[in-house]
Amino acid sequence: MKLKPATAALLFAAAIVLLALAPLVLPPFYVRVGQLMLYSAGLGVAWTILGGFAGYGSFGHAAFIGVGAFAAGLVEQQLTSLPPPLLLLVGLVVGGLACATISIVVAYPILRLRGTFFAIAMLGVCQVCAELNNNVDFFQGSLGLNFPPITPKEWDPATFYYELYLAGSTIVLLIAWQIRRSRFGAGLLAIREDEDTARMLGVPTEHYKRVAFVLSAVLTGLLGVIYAHSLGYVTTDSVYRNDTNLSLIVYSLLGGMGSLAGPVIGAFMLVFITQVVLARLLDFHLFATGLLLAVLVLVAPGGVLGVIRDLRQRWRAKSEPAE
Repeated sequence: MKLKPATAALLFAAAIVLLALAPLVLPPFYVRVGQLMLYSAGLGVAWTILGGFAGYGSFGHAAFIGVGAFAAGLVEQQLTSLPPPLLLLVGLVVGGLACATISIVVAYPILRLRGTFFAIAMLGVCQVCAELNNNVDFFQGSLGLNFPPITPKEWDPATFYYELYLAGSTIVLLIAWQIRRSRFGAGLLAIREDEDTARMLGVPTEHYKRVAFVLSAVLTGLLGVIYAHSLGYVTTDSVYRNDTNLSLIVYSLLGGMGSLAGPVIGAFMLVFITQVVLARLLDFHLFATGLLLAVLVLVAPGGVLGVIRDLRQRWRAKSEPAE
């Protein structure tokens, strides 16, 4: 059953309000788990603009987390006299511009590749960025960067960053929703289904792919800036993480590839599994993620939303009167 736009908007607004009020009743540990859930959901939706809508699954999106975080940190270190809200705004602008620049430079050659070749090439981009960040003294990747505190005095830091992640992820979700219902989004879906046929039908495939790539990179980088501030101190290893690259794919596969709700559901589920269910088995996280990915591909390739859709179709088939 498809919800009416007004009903869907009301439910979405109610969910955001409930999430915003959650820190008032949650223990501190679960507020921090909530931070990670919201951050992961935002990253998953940003990844979906390229990997889910256009079908160009990236294995290296953590590159933009690192680029955004370090670009913002390098500039913010020179502007510590600014008020915290303005400092954060400057960091977001600088991080977004850095990701836009890198993605524009990378987009032309790398988007000539498709499928597995594109995915592996993106992993290479992530590794190159990490090595440059770690070995070029200017970036201070091996030493690490300290981020100036931006938490207002009257706020609890955990609650402040929870609300900041919620705001960031909500904006990413709204942008992705607007793309999904636009002509641009329809073009991306056509590229995903059959790029050559889409080009023959007049879809400007190269332009659409580049725009999706840059948008996905910038939104990922903006979330990376917030993440860096929440940590307070970042190194190359803390932002250019291969487990993040893997997790972004698992979010969509777990929830449902190509949908907006899919990566949100997948992120919430995977974070809950790794941070709560397997909290005492820290070294088991990466193995659990890989195992979950393998099981999903075999048992539920459509993810949670696919299972729900199949169950609904079966229920309708049983409910229909026999002729």
